[in-house]
Amino acid sequence: MTTTSDRHISKAELDALYRQYHHRERVHPDPLVFLYRYPDIEDREIIGLIASSLAYGRVAQIFKTLSGVLEKLGPSPRDYLYHSCQESLDAVFAGFTHRFATGRHITGLLLAIRRVLERYGSLHACFLSGSDADADTVLPALSRFVTELTSDSSLNMGHLIPIPERGSACKRLNLFLRWMVRKDAIDPGGWDGVPASKLIFPLDVHIHRMGISLGFTRRRQADMRTALEITAAFRRICPKDPLRYDFTLCRMGMEGNARSAS
Repeated sequence: MTTTSDRHISKAELDALYRQYHHRERVHPDPLVFLYRYPDIEDREIIGLIASSLAYGRVAQIFKTLSGVLEKLGPSPRDYLYHSCQESLDAVFAGFTHRFATGRHITGLLLAIRRVLERYGSLHACFLSGSDADADTVLPALSRFVTELTSDSSLNMGHLIPIPERGSACKRLNLFLRWMVRKDAIDPGGWDGVPASKLIFPLDVHIHRMGISLGFTRRRQADMRTALEITAAFRRICPKDPLRYDFTLCRMGMEGNARSAS
């Protein structure tokens, strides 16, 4: 068994993998593809939060679920939310299911998003309201963002929005931030006010396993502390953009699993 001191990886090796995997044609079936449909950042941020919140389970089911939700929201999700009420959303999503999520949960999320838009004008502005210039990561802003989304206790979002203060790695929220902050061939960006250098790794099983094998962490719990340790290691490799290799490593891990299963 490989121990945490047996392996190392250099920036040159990571860059070689990046050149191999970091291409738009490799994105499918990542739910990120849905964001490419929305050139308006005010629509894209809404779709990004919805898509990341539902990005769990089987890939085929994620695509089916998101396709159905996006069809209901129409060409401008922002306009749709502004012209909807709880009763209409409850009716539209009455039969919605996605593993543990129900129509009540997706309606709660949509209403929470609308509430934030009404108060701040955009999800981006809400996130920036919690920014801490002295913080090493986006964690303070993320905590404030979640607090705003979950402030109405009458809205039941189930597990769709995790709570950073409870120690959750917030994998799907950090994935959302990667999509919205980074801008390159893969990530569409748009949230220019958030530094890419402060992003936190979306801690999935592939990144966790790789972080342990490379000695970036010894922790077996897939929690926020582990995510921060792995992020710190990647920040030493690429200080301005620690998540530069996230898509590459996840895609490599997924394709490796597919080959081993065949």
